[in-house]
Parts: sequence; structure tokens; C-alpha cells
Amino acid sequence: MVSEKISTRAADASAPSPPPRRGLGMFVVMIGVLISAVDGTIVVLALPAIEEDLNITLAAVTWVVVGYLLVVTVLSTQLGRFGDMFGRVRMYKAGFLVFTIGSVLCALAWNAPSLIGFRLLQGVGAALIAANSGAIISELYPPQERGRAYGFNAFGFSFGSVLGVLLGGVVVTYVSWQWIFWINVPIGVLALVLAQRVLRDHGERQRRKFDFAGMITLGLGLFGVLWAMTGLASGPLDGTLIGYLVGGIVLLIAFVFVELKQKEPTLDLSLFRIPTMAPSLLASLLQGVGSFAVLFLVIMYLQGTRGMDPIDASLLLVPGYVVGAVVGPYSGRLTDKLGSVIPATIGLGISVVAMGIFAQMTATSSLWLAAIGNLVIMIGGSFFFPANSTAVMRAAPPDRLGIASGVLRTFSSIGMVFSFTTAMLVASHSIPRNMAFAIFVGTSKLDGRLAVAFAEGLKAAFYTMMGIMILAAILSALRGTGRNKSRV
Repeated sequence: MVSEKISTRAADASAPSPPPRRGLGMFVVMIGVLISAVDGTIVVLALPAIEEDLNITLAAVTWVVVGYLLVVTVLSTQLGRFGDMFGRVRMYKAGFLVFTIGSVLCALAWNAPSLIGFRLLQGVGAALIAANSGAIISELYPPQERGRAYGFNAFGFSFGSVLGVLLGGVVVTYVSWQWIFWINVPIGVLALVLAQRVLRDHGERQRRKFDFAGMITLGLGLFGVLWAMTGLASGPLDGTLIGYLVGGIVLLIAFVFVELKQKEPTLDLSLFRIPTMAPSLLASLLQGVGSFAVLFLVIMYLQGTRGMDPIDASLLLVPGYVVGAVVGPYSGRLTDKLGSVIPATIGLGISVVAMGIFAQMTATSSLWLAAIGNLVIMIGGSFFFPANSTAVMRAAPPDRLGIASGVLRTFSSIGMVFSFTTAMLVASHSIPRNMAFAIFVGTSKLDGRLAVAFAEGLKAAFYTMMGIMILAAILSALRGTGRNKSRV
């Protein structure tokens, strides 16, 4: 891709910042990861309260989560391109502003359409933050130190997940659901103030073109498939759902052909020619499919099959997130020493073990299986994320760090969206789908034979996730050395 220079180089794109500014800059990036993690976990626990208070359908409340993820997925690469054009720090700050405004509006939402619409706006802010954070880290740290930096990023995610789980349980039990969004406001304001004082843009500004055709076909294609899958999770297959599914698949196929003809595509397929890039991105996608639904499935098990209330279920999962937060920085240092392949593959292998532990949960098994499984999978994620992110950003050319960061986020987000819907479909096969869906959002609990049957459905879902994780581990192991230093 040929880019036109539109400003004088401020500094080399790979040149690190001075150590004092580097530490503060990393802290600001961690806030972005933290606020995204808090939002990702806390909303799940608040779905029952939202459904009851706004009196909306179960299918509609699902799009409070899925719609947000869909926006992040579709916009990540395009908004990473914004960072290359107008400055990554500037777009990062814009992300906090949009996310904070979206949070305020979500808290003020009065019905399902308003809440879903404001969640889409919040997703735009999250996409701006996610698409530019990896590139900012690459500007703050030299290649040999980026693994440690991504390790701290993993710490921020784990710590944010802890806060989300804890706050979600407290808010749902003792306060109103609106506070899951008000909580974001002071964090967003703090991040804006610190980013303004600490972060500076580096590198050349690039003139980029936007791939509207690719963005539209990807967005509508994913929407069609997801609408069909969420509909099937809560009801029978009918002609309408088949139409959405077929239409979505056709649009996704068309998206690939559109991208091959674009000079500056939504998903820059030329990145796949770079050694280690293709397996790293595909491993990220499969890891997302295999892991994102774990929280949903475990909450389904604890609240639906075992009858726990939200706060007790939250407290049971906290130790795993705490351990994951501690492990992250150390696994990042391991990446700096050994390269990306070993830590990332170990992390995926650990996640496979976690799925095996989750699969042993029954209607009468010890609740500690859920806690231990969550601890193990959080350790696995803490090994995988820093190593895989480092592999992608090391391989990316300096003038395409924003695009590479956005593509990585897009693949991860696609995985997360399909993790949710795939897990629901598999887990609900053993009981009526509408009842399984009600259990997921916390509006129904099971007893007797139905509890046993649903536990079997969850077991099938965890074994499915295990198989996906194994595929991700194979890709990770075959990616090469993970030390493409000539690129960054």
C-alpha cells in the first residue's frame, strides 16, 4: 500500500519514549484496557436486571452485548486507519470521549432501542480505544521490551475483569443497573486528563482511504449470521432465520472478494504475506471463539443450574481474575526472552486444560470446579495475549502499526462475537431453547432432570471450546520464531 505523506516526521514510529513518559503512557493505555474489561464483564451480570426493568424481550437484551461487539468488530481497522491519518493518541483520546458520552446515554436509556443504540455509540468509542492502543504501545516501547508492555496490558484486562465481576454482582444485587454505565464516567474522564498530559503522537501522518464497501459488506454479513444464530438460540429455525443466515454468508463471501480489489481494504490481506502474521491473527480469532463465552457459560451454570445469586457467583470467580492479573506482566517478560511461540502456545495449552476442568461440572459437583477452571483459563489467557500481540506488532511495518493493531482487534472481536452465539447454540441443545436463553439472562432456574440435562449441554459446549482451542494452539506452534525484528 502506497501512502502519501501529509506532514513532517515527528519521530520514528518505532522510537521509544523516554522512560518516565513511557511508564505514565503505559498506565493510560492500561486504563483503556481496564475500562473495556469492566464493561465486558459487568454488562453480562446486569442483563437480568435490564430485561426486567425495561420489560424487553430476551432476544433484544442479547443485542445489548452482541450489538456492541459487532460495532467494535466492524470499525476496528477503519478507526486504526484514523490513527495513522490524524494521530494515534488523538484518536485514542477521542475514543475515551465517545465511550464516556455513550456510557452516560446508556445510563439514561428509557427502552430497548435507546439502550441498544447508545451501546452502539459506546462501541464506536471502544473501537477507537482498541484500534490505537497496540500502536501506541509500539511507539512507547522498543521491540525487545514490548512483550513486557503487553503483559501489563494483560494485567489491566484481568484487573478490569475482576472489577467488572465484583461491581456487577454488587450493582445487580444492591443498586440499579444504570450504575454499570455511570461507573465508566469517572474512569473515562481520568483517562482523558492523563492522556492529554502524558501521551504525544509520533511518526508520520498517512493519507488513507476508507473502504466503505468492505465495511458495509462485513457489517451486514456478520449481522445476518448473528441475527440467525441468536434467533435460533431462543426459538425454532424458520424461513426468516434461514434467509438471514444465507444472506449473511453470501455477504461475507462477497466481502472477501471486495477486499481483494481494494487498495486500502478494511482487512488488509497483504498483511498475511508477512511471516508469523497469518497464524497469529487466526490464533487470535480461534482463541476468541474458544474463550470469550466462558464467563457466559459459567454464569449460566452457577445461576441456572446451581441457583446462586449474582454476587455469590461473582465472588467465586474473583480468584481466577486476580491470579491472571498477577501472571500477565511476568508472561510478557517471558515473551521478551523467548519470543512469542512458546508463551502463546503454552497459554493455549493451559486453556485447553481449563476447558477440560469446566467440562467436569455437573448439577451436583463441587462449586470449586468452576473456581479452579476459571483460575486456570485466566492464567492461559495471561500467557497468550502478551505473546500473540507482540508477534503481530513486531511483524507489522512501522507505518502500518495502526492497521495491524486494528486487524488484530477485528479478528479477536469476530471470535468473541461467534463465541457467544456458538456456545449458546451448543449449550441449549439438551433442553428447550427458549428456556436455555432465559437461564442465560438469569430469568429462569432449573431443578431436577432439567438441571442435569442442561449441565450436559454445558459440557458439550466446553468440549466444543476445547476443540477450538486445540486448533488455535496448533496454529500458534506453527507460526515460526516470532522474532521478526526487521519489521519493527
